[in-house]
Amino acid sequence: MSAGPSDGEPGTESVREPGEASAGAVETAAFVLGLRARGVRDAAVLGAMERVPREAFAPLAFRDLARRDLALPLPCGQTMTAPSVIATMLAALTPQGARVLEIGTGSGYATALLLRLGAAEVVSLERYATLARNARSRLDALGFDAAMVALADGYAPPDEAGGFDRILVNGTLRDLPEGLLARLNPGGRLVGALTTPAGPRLVAIAQEADGPWRQVRETPLRIGPLTPGLAAAL
Repeated sequence: MSAGPSDGEPGTESVREPGEASAGAVETAAFVLGLRARGVRDAAVLGAMERVPREAFAPLAFRDLARRDLALPLPCGQTMTAPSVIATMLAALTPQGARVLEIGTGSGYATALLLRLGAAEVVSLERYATLARNARSRLDALGFDAAMVALADGYAPPDEAGGFDRILVNGTLRDLPEGLLARLNPGGRLVGALTTPAGPRLVAIAQEADGPWRQVRETPLRIGPLTPGLAAAL
């Protein structure tokens, strides 16, 4: 995101009055109930989404929509994925105690959720320098400084990153990049979306002893395509 409060740059939040805090609690409860109504049943994921304020990661102009199940515009032509989509992916990922590679940092919201869910370590790669820089600042301001955010091509993670127990791909893949599959530790899992004739569908890849296997679920995911390479600008 570009620097400036209009783009959701992290800053000092004002102290809420008691009435505002109560209204916020009601809004959060409605947010969680709405996710349950859309089929999100994983208690850990719902708890994390209750505790991580999505509005703190949304651009200022759209913060009033942050607790709705909507994708929101981000700078660099990117999108903040709808909460129900993120919840579906996180429930399939089970990041608790795992070393996680996240492809596509975006606003940093999913990164924070991974940490809140108990990931042992999160390495998040973003192809846009502006998004990476501001996500890092936002995560630090909210106390999620355990995540490492780096500017890198998600299709080809740097060698020094090593292997991972879990990989979360915040985007739709046309096929499965060998560079990502090679980073899965034995028993590891990759979760993302895969293009199918019926549209993007949830895909889970498990690394077994005799090689990875793929499971494309019927769950449709409204999430944009993952673009390879580093952005030439922004």
